[in-house]
Amino acid sequence: MTAHPSMSIRKLRYCCVLLLGMAMIFGIVACRREPEPPKLVDVSGHLPDLALDLTTAGGKRLDQSAFKGDVTLVYFGYTHCPDVCPETLGKLAEATARLGDAAKRVKVLFISVDPKRDTPALLGKYVNAFDAHHDVGATGSDADIMALAQRYRVAYQLEAPRPDGGYEVIHSSAVYIFDAKGRARLVGGEDDPVDAFVHDIRQLVDESP
Repeated sequence: MTAHPSMSIRKLRYCCVLLLGMAMIFGIVACRREPEPPKLVDVSGHLPDLALDLTTAGGKRLDQSAFKGDVTLVYFGYTHCPDVCPETLGKLAEATARLGDAAKRVKVLFISVDPKRDTPALLGKYVNAFDAHHDVGATGSDADIMALAQRYRVAYQLEAPRPDGGYEVIHSSAVYIFDAKGRARLVGGEDDPVDAFVHDIRQLVDESP
């Protein structure tokens, strides 16, 4: 029996549509590449979500709702720190600058472990000197800071005062990175290069809705 010409045309069209659909599916799968492994330390599931109740550099109450939808980098330090704190904040400022448009969804929270000296006004000047667009300075009572530090396993200790009344604070130098949903995802150290921060922060921004 000879096939009717219209039937052959319909079959040909069906095959063409089927092939086109398969090509589109394979193209989509190819575009959805798995994210690369993080370059910083992955702490997913090992630290609690972002939660805080502090005072901003502007004197206003600050809680985790202020960071909803943003990738948030949290660093505990103090404004009189001679080296590690300014070096770390400088590194994070460089990282956000290299993120381009992705930096619009990134914030850096600097929490003082020296509330006696770090007034809100002083904190404001300090963080603005590094990155006025992304940095947020925060402080609180001794009890507030201690409870928050314990929550994220941050160690700090005030050294004995010098004859001039000044003193240093020994503290952890880790940067805690939370995703847009406030989940603890990564921890970076002072020895991690800027490239590692840029790479991992960009991936967290890209995975956010």
